[in-house]
Amino acid sequence: MTDIRWGILAPGNIAHSFTQDLRTAGLDVAAVGSRRLDAARAFAAEFDIPHAYGSYEELVADPEVDIVYVASPHSHHRDQAILALEAGKHVLIEKAVTLDAAEAAEIREAARSRGLLAMEAMWTRYLPHMIRIRELIAEGAIGEVRTLFADHTQSLPTDPGHRLNALELGGGALLDLGIYPVSFAVDILGLVADTRATGRLSETGADTEVAISLAHDGGAVSSLVTSSRAQGPNVAHILGTDGRIEIDRVWYTPTSFRLIGRDGAVALDYRSEVEGRGMQFQALYAEDLIRAGRTDSDLLPFDESIAIMAVLDDIRAQVGVVYPSAR
Repeated sequence: MTDIRWGILAPGNIAHSFTQDLRTAGLDVAAVGSRRLDAARAFAAEFDIPHAYGSYEELVADPEVDIVYVASPHSHHRDQAILALEAGKHVLIEKAVTLDAAEAAEIREAARSRGLLAMEAMWTRYLPHMIRIRELIAEGAIGEVRTLFADHTQSLPTDPGHRLNALELGGGALLDLGIYPVSFAVDILGLVADTRATGRLSETGADTEVAISLAHDGGAVSSLVTSSRAQGPNVAHILGTDGRIEIDRVWYTPTSFRLIGRDGAVALDYRSEVEGRGMQFQALYAEDLIRAGRTDSDLLPFDESIAIMAVLDDIRAQVGVVYPSAR
């Protein structure tokens, strides 16, 4: 298989960004599906997509679609990913991959039983500057990595009826924003052994601020903050025994970083040169996996996505957020 054909499920804001980057990379978008046919047709017209459907069932049944990008709210990811998998389609699922770890495990089993790719769309992991940072750490450029700091803080809509504040849709800072630094910490420092969290809730019961302290299996620790009501620097620092890496804002998008030695001198000044937002790199990686007949990502194995969801479950319990449909 040389030409991988994409189907877009739920043409909202994130799907616009993703599809624009697919087009930037010259990838094939074959179809889009929405609960509203007019929305699907408008999206198809905007991106010159040949097929538009007014239901997700029609989208996943399209024989010209090989992989489905699931871009709906977190609360719908499990059912829609499994719908696509049962139709024989690979899936790239927006982060957070589900509402909780139990739902993510159901997707894993559905994918494994059919020999299909299921991959979380944590696009930050696939960006060139993150690839280079992992290489430097593996080379010992900053010695033993001891800790990291990161924030993902934005000023988002406060309307109680907005998706971001609706508990039934998985609203709150944690799943929309906080997953970025949590996944980053696991990527750099390894799986989590202990979680401590405190937070603040909105009038709907959704979290608006969460401060997180993680102890990782290898002994390193991380300090993370997320907010949906106040925008911060959105930078990240990785500290080692022989130096540190300072990632500029916005650290989870294509950006620059510096490697600074123990003497305080800049040993490397890295600048990203990426066309578009950078969401195409995860898509290119997924396509390479499919062509190779592989069903899991080396950069973010699905078992690790489940482990990250379990950390978010723990954080949510400590903060006091309860999603109506979560377990």
